[in-house]
Amino acid sequence: MTQSLGPVRRAALAGAALLATAASPALAQAPAVSGEITIWSWNVAAEALRAVVPAFNQRYPDVKVTVEDLGNQPVYDRGLAACAAGGAGMPDVYTVENHESEVFWARFPDCFRDIKAMAPDQPALLQRFPAFKLADLTIGEKVYAVPWDSGPTAVFYRRDMYEKAGVDPAAIQTWDDFVAAGQKVVAANGEGVKFASTNADSSWFRMLANQNGCAYFDEAGENVTINQPGCVSALETVGKIAKAGLFQAADWGESLQAINGNKLASAVYGGWYEGSVRAAAPDQSGKWGVYLMPAQEPGGNRAANIGGSSLAIPAASKNPEAALAFVNFALGQPAEQIAQLKSSGLVPTLPEAVDDPFVKEPQPYWGGQPIWQTIIGTLPDIKPARGTQYFAEADNVFMTVYTDFLNGQGEAKAVLDQAADEISGATGLPIKD
Repeated sequence: MTQSLGPVRRAALAGAALLATAASPALAQAPAVSGEITIWSWNVAAEALRAVVPAFNQRYPDVKVTVEDLGNQPVYDRGLAACAAGGAGMPDVYTVENHESEVFWARFPDCFRDIKAMAPDQPALLQRFPAFKLADLTIGEKVYAVPWDSGPTAVFYRRDMYEKAGVDPAAIQTWDDFVAAGQKVVAANGEGVKFASTNADSSWFRMLANQNGCAYFDEAGENVTINQPGCVSALETVGKIAKAGLFQAADWGESLQAINGNKLASAVYGGWYEGSVRAAAPDQSGKWGVYLMPAQEPGGNRAANIGGSSLAIPAASKNPEAALAFVNFALGQPAEQIAQLKSSGLVPTLPEAVDDPFVKEPQPYWGGQPIWQTIIGTLPDIKPARGTQYFAEADNVFMTVYTDFLNGQGEAKAVLDQAADEISGATGLPIKD
């Protein structure tokens, strides 16, 4: 069942300063800019930004935009190294995932510009975005990036593989249903077919933990909460899927290869994965569909967020005026947000874009299903979570015990108690009682 999009707009715009024009005042009053800018990004995010460039150059013909697709981890690693070196080698626009962003602001507060202070009308533009997207980007009075996309989770599935097993996705209401359905689909579709991918990272755990209102740390970023009941339940669920033999152990590229090779029946990920599926398997148009992520229990929450990024402007940018013009153009206009949704599956957070008629349109690749109405309809039910400046330390600790857990070592509560102790020791933060 899809949900009304009205609450998304109402919640996001509560207390916000609505603008009279479709474009922000920062765009309308922008001075003439010229020169070159370079942007670091990855995968479908890079493709989405490239899709904006032709329209941007109609408004700003004297700016040459180069979008470099460096890969997700290299962007993060090179950004940290460059900030540690005083900003040397940074691009004009830097893509940062929200859950990792506080690592930069806390460790290198002078590496990025205060976006809020870069133009007189910039605060009005920022106020148009929902609060949950600004939380990780704001330190005191400073805002270090402009929100981009969000990652409401969903299950992308192969219609034909499910049908062959006699599985109706509408009947998959809980994770126990998901496991039972997966066993049928794997059995019916032959050797080598798996029901889902582990993603080779912590995303499965973080999605299910967020669904339960739990994370590595509490919302204030003051306590370690990875061993709280919601997180324990999340890890237990991942364990059930693993023990049932439904996971393919694969990283990003291997998962897309499995999709292309008809070896993966489902993918549980953020809405942005839609563009990756389309790009990986264009000949499978019409064979895919979408359903809500299952709940922990009947009638439970079926929403979570994973990923979602923002665009920042390094202090070392050689052309900050043109960089800001591009960022505001790409992220501050509904038409460009929808263009990126169409090209790469990036879910907009700008409220006017969320309510765009395109969201309700049937999508041919997805069997004529209006998938964006389903995916974006979950936004009001997503529970907030902060990565904090300690995300990297916490994730590294968790991945060590998580790998052992997926291989059958330890019980969920004991594994997360161990992780909590190690994270507390690494960060100096207390474990929440």
